[in-house]
Order: sequence, then structure tokens, then C-alpha cells
Amino acid sequence: MMVIPANNGRSPATVALISKWRALIRRDDSVETELASPAETSTEPGWWADQWLPDRYLDGYETLAFHMPGQLLLPEEGDGYLTATLIRSEPDQRDRAVLYLHGWNEYFFQDHVAQAWQRLGYDFYALDFHRYGRNLRSGQLPGYAESVADYFEEIDAAIARLRQTHRYVVINAHSTGGLIASLWANARPGQLVGLVLNAPWLDLSGSLLSRTLTQAASKALAGKAATWEIPRSESDIYIHSLHQAFNGRWSFDLSLKRPLSSPIRPGWLNAIVRAQDQVRQGLAIDVPVLVVLSSQSTEPKQLDEPTVATTDVIVDVDRVAAQTIRLGWHVSLVRLDGAVHDVALSDQPVRERYFDEIRRWDLAYTRGRQAQQQALDAADEGQTPAEGSN
Repeated sequence: MMVIPANNGRSPATVALISKWRALIRRDDSVETELASPAETSTEPGWWADQWLPDRYLDGYETLAFHMPGQLLLPEEGDGYLTATLIRSEPDQRDRAVLYLHGWNEYFFQDHVAQAWQRLGYDFYALDFHRYGRNLRSGQLPGYAESVADYFEEIDAAIARLRQTHRYVVINAHSTGGLIASLWANARPGQLVGLVLNAPWLDLSGSLLSRTLTQAASKALAGKAATWEIPRSESDIYIHSLHQAFNGRWSFDLSLKRPLSSPIRPGWLNAIVRAQDQVRQGLAIDVPVLVVLSSQSTEPKQLDEPTVATTDVIVDVDRVAAQTIRLGWHVSLVRLDGAVHDVALSDQPVRERYFDEIRRWDLAYTRGRQAQQQALDAADEGQTPAEGSN
């Protein structure tokens, strides 16, 4: 047997990461079956609440709860089932709608994003996923899921509801929400006219060693210690750079978008790894896709470093960019200098460029598909395209 020195030329950060994973694996080996068993499953369909209610986080917005009795809480969370929440800025006025999907450690609070889509002629909706934001209840594991497909039921329900009153629907999704939206769109052809991804988390960051270690360990532990908290080091720089109480310009609830994020658990991380593997194998999204990323990723150590406000400090944008070609038949990629991880929260000139890129992409591709569909509908009805258009 060859004995490898403890550091073997590795960086202190890599050594620390390996040590933490070894400690967790040793802990797992010492435990038999005392972990909670997976939650029971049910085929009972979900249902919407009877009426829209005023939102407690955003003035002028309304929320509608979606109940999912088929998705029961984990045993360690107590009794009951999960919920999701649909948010809207105003009642339906247009034949186009956009559904916004948030990322990890997130909820919807970006009123200016809603206003930007409304200026483009869309009714705006957002969806807070189960175990996030408006749906997170005491005792629940924040953000936890064991497959990105766990979110499909609430997305299905939201899209079905929008399509009852809107002829055309676009999804705009950020970070982890962008990964979820990509797999949903791949599995649900014919539901959208376009997909806009804001820094989608399509690949892991870090060195090849750390990525390989993360993938292997998450898969190994997901079945035995799925809900254990993974030991890790983390920075609060990104959230502090955004929130007005620290160094930023935005106001949001720090109990829902936490400075130190939510605990990372093997079951959830394994779900992310498997989803990213699917992207790597290639998707077949059937609508035009717009991906917008920062031009650069950095790892600042202090809040006052200039790159905090001008680069993506969360994902490796180069690795993400390399995966975008695997999303579908028509993908547009835009890299913006000065953008942060959530491009819509960048400095004003950058976010104005972001919304302008969406406007141009919308005019070039989704409106064109809409006009084509109107012409086909008119032909089916024996009309000329002009008679069948709006």
C-alpha cells in the first residue's frame, strides 16, 4: 500500500475540504439505521387556495397558495405536507405572461424585475418553491429536495393556471431555479414560447479535485445520511454586498435570503449533481433560450474588495457558459461586464443592459414564434394571418 502524505502539495483549502468530508463519512459509517426513513408518498393531487390574498412582503402584490398533499413532510419535520406560493403584481391584463423562478437561499422580492417584464408587455408572476420563502415553516429543512423533479408539480400547476388566461408563457429563472427550469422545460415540450436564464447553476465550481470529491461523496452519502448538514466554510460577503443594512442597495428579508445560506445536505447536493449530469448529457429544450451571465467569477475575501460588486462570486461563469450549448436547439449567450451573480441586482447600468438584452431577444425570437402561431391558428380557422392576429 502506498502512503500518501497528508497534504501532497494540495492547498490548505483543499486539505480542509477533504478532512471535513472524511469526518462526515466516518460519522456515517458509525451509524446504522437510526436515520429517518424517506417520507411516505401519495398520489393525491395538489390544489389551489380559493382566493388571492395580499402579500405580506411586497406592497401591492397578491399571493395564492398551492397545497401539495402528495408531498409529505420528512419524519424529522413533523406531520403535514408541502406548499408552494404563486405571486402576482396585478390581475391579468395581457395575453403574455412570465413566471419567475428563484434560486437557492431565495424567495421573490425583486419588484423591479416584475416592472421590467410588464414594460415588455407581460403579466408577471413568481413562484416561491416549497421549503423556501413564503412556504418555509418552523421545523422544515430549508430548500431541501432529493430531486429537481420534486419541483415539477408546483411548476406544472403554475404554468397550467397561467395558460388558462394567457396565450404565451415565458419562464425567467435564476441560479438553481435556472437548473430546475431547464430540466422542466426539457421534460415539458410545448408549454413555453421562451426561457430566460439568469446565471443558471449548470455546473459545480471549484477545482477538478473538489468537484470530483463533492460528486462522489454526495452520491455515497445521499442514501444513508441524506439530511445531515455537510460541514463547510462559507462567506457572507455576497448577501452583505446586496442588502441595504450592510453595503448594498436592496431590501429583503434576511430570514428568507440568509447571509450564510441554508445548510447543505447530501440528499439535496446529490439532486443537484444528477441534474447537472443531465445537462452535461444534453437537453432538447424546444424553445429559444437566453442565458445571461457575468463576464467574470472571483473569490473575494473582504466585503470592500471592488470585485464583490462587479463579478459573480457564487458560480463559475466560464464553466456554466460551456454547458449552455447543451440546453437545446437555439441558445443565446450574453456575458455582461460588471454583473453580479443575480444579474438583475447588479449596478443600474448593468441591469438596464440585462433588461435590454431580454427585450431584444423577446422581439427577435418569442414574438416571432407568437406571430407564427397566430398565422397557423388563422390558417386552421380559414382566416388570413392579418384577420387572425391581435
